[in-house]
Amino acid sequence: MIAFILATENIPFAIALGLMVGIGLLEGVTTLLGFGASSFIDSFLPDMDVDVDADMDIDADVGDIGAPNALSNLLSWFNIGRVPVLVLMVLFLFGFGMTGLIIQSAAHDITGQLLPGLLSSALAFGVAIFFVKFSGMAVAKIIPKDETEAVSETSFIGRIAVITLGTAKQGHPAQAKLRDQYGQTHYVMVEPDTEKSIFETGSEVLLVRQAGAVFYAIPNTSSVLAESSE
Repeated sequence: MIAFILATENIPFAIALGLMVGIGLLEGVTTLLGFGASSFIDSFLPDMDVDVDADMDIDADVGDIGAPNALSNLLSWFNIGRVPVLVLMVLFLFGFGMTGLIIQSAAHDITGQLLPGLLSSALAFGVAIFFVKFSGMAVAKIIPKDETEAVSETSFIGRIAVITLGTAKQGHPAQAKLRDQYGQTHYVMVEPDTEKSIFETGSEVLLVRQAGAVFYAIPNTSSVLAESSE
């Protein structure tokens, strides 16, 4: 078994599983020391945290989707913002490593030989991408919710948000961030409440209502509200 795992064709998968174990140990040690490595890493990615329902349908033509919105949707697809980045990395490494070894084991049983490392890695990579997607959705439902997730979204109504990713138009939501009453940051998808309004990146808006996973907003014209939202 060891010889099989350490075969030249299986080196990428052995490395992936080794990294997975190493990351798990790192998280365990840093947690015992009082800070989790996953939280530390996530703190460097404030604008990549997407708090969006992964099953939300966005009705838009491919030609109408800008790069910022496409990036936001991609991050949401990978459950970034609902599952710590380090956990998603572990899931990917596990999916890649185990899938590769399963593929190679099947190939050896059928042909008596292992597949070339490049071919087996490409196949395993494709499977691992979808493994991260669906296993991440499952993990998001069972991991303990942190303080920001425990706040009811209805409390966001009446608060100021800042557009951080994309341009918000009716039918084309953009990512925005806001702070709740505890000072915690949340990321939501925002559309203008009127057809004539367009919110560019950096615009301050006032959330006035919610429909599903999307919040509707009007321009913030009050410096008092802007100050109170910080």
